[in-house]
Amino acid sequence: MYLHLENVRKEYDGKVAVNNLSLEVPQGVICGIIGPNGAGKTTTIRMIMNIIAPDSGRILFNGREVDDTFRNRVGYLPEERGLYKKMTLQEVITYLAKLKQYPASKIRERIDPWLERIGLVEYKQRKVEQLSKGMAQKLQFITTILHEPDIVILDELFSGLDPVNIELIKGILLEQKRAGKTILFSTHVMEQAEKLCDHLCMISHGQKVIDGKLTDVKARFGKNSLQIDIDGDGAFIGSLPGVGGMTEFNNYIEVRLADSAEPEAILRAIVDKVKVRRFEIVEPSLYDIFIEVAKVEPSELRTDGGEGSV
Repeated sequence: MYLHLENVRKEYDGKVAVNNLSLEVPQGVICGIIGPNGAGKTTTIRMIMNIIAPDSGRILFNGREVDDTFRNRVGYLPEERGLYKKMTLQEVITYLAKLKQYPASKIRERIDPWLERIGLVEYKQRKVEQLSKGMAQKLQFITTILHEPDIVILDELFSGLDPVNIELIKGILLEQKRAGKTILFSTHVMEQAEKLCDHLCMISHGQKVIDGKLTDVKARFGKNSLQIDIDGDGAFIGSLPGVGGMTEFNNYIEVRLADSAEPEAILRAIVDKVKVRRFEIVEPSLYDIFIEVAKVEPSELRTDGGEGSV
């Protein structure tokens, strides 16, 4: 395996942040570390980056324990963003790439194409402090990948980005994956992970609750969910026979079926009270899988691109 965590544990002042976590991430995949705020995602990433040392366990990259030399092979975007505000965009990109031992000639070749790609080329000679929060976020993302790292590690990447720029960054990440790069990112936004990842690791209260290929995880839970669009108040649906749980989103309702429940019976009960625009049997979402497995409250998770600490 490309990146391997073996029984990694970290404790702060008697509180266990990460509890005997094992994880295997193959080369050339997008792997999400997902879970609610405070689950241990950022602590896990900081241990991978050798910023903090685990109390026990091992972290290996290509069969060798991570050390300071690993940092030149990784692109790391931390949750706490950090750019030198008095530098120009060109200066900060050049400086950070040189810290990774990237050749100056290649830095010069790659700055303009990347700034053009993210819509910041006209800001090249402006200071970082003149950028909006979203612009600075895109700039820091480029400093993370410009030096062509083997593995890219991103902590709450999409925080602060609007939908257009989220799609821009997603496209770049998919390109990186096709080029054989391994991408590891943390998020508490389940929809982001579901759309982007092919591997994932779910963490709750410092413990791994599920990991593996996304397709395998979803297949394990079967087609036991309904997505329903209605006109009217659907609060009554949660108390219908055969309904094991219900989550209301802005535009639809997701229903988890109890064992041996018949979707047709639930549909008949619903159409008697409200107008049904869509009624579909689907695989459960990551959101619902996590709630079921980790026994967390829905309020602990997000399904949009909003910000939040980890």
